[in-house]
Amino acid sequence: MPNNPKDNLEAARKILTAYLENKGLRKTPERFAILEEIYTRSDHFDVDELYISMKNKKYRVSRATVYNTLDVLVDCDLVTKHQFGKNLAQYEKSYGFKQHDHLICTDCHKVMEFCDPRIQSIQNMVGEMLHFKVDHHSLIFYGGCTRSNCENRSDLSEEEIFGPGTNN
Repeated sequence: MPNNPKDNLEAARKILTAYLENKGLRKTPERFAILEEIYTRSDHFDVDELYISMKNKKYRVSRATVYNTLDVLVDCDLVTKHQFGKNLAQYEKSYGFKQHDHLICTDCHKVMEFCDPRIQSIQNMVGEMLHFKVDHHSLIFYGGCTRSNCENRSDLSEEEIFGPGTNN
């Protein structure tokens, strides 16, 4: 699997081309521009962020085209769609990137990624024990980040929030 971002983008273009041909869908420049925009990003994003980013770069795409293209890219496994507890779906590129899991700050909503090989071992063990072929998994930890620059973190102590003498 390629590690170079340019190699990943080129491979993703080939996969998208083959997918569109196989499904009898049009190979529009907008679809490839959206793919390129996604594969030059290094973050999670929602539809509006992607749409605004495209508009700021003077691409002529509609919000509907962005939605429809994301559906196609998810369908052909070039993009992963996440539902991180909010009503807003978030996306990230997936081709050529290692499997990882997520931490989400419930205060500032920052999404952080981590990878721990023990999780893969647990997945394999559970699959074997329960005679189940696991195709993929999703692990998300929610909590408050302890970063001093967390934009939305409350600086109130538990006593200030819950009152004196409470043990929460």
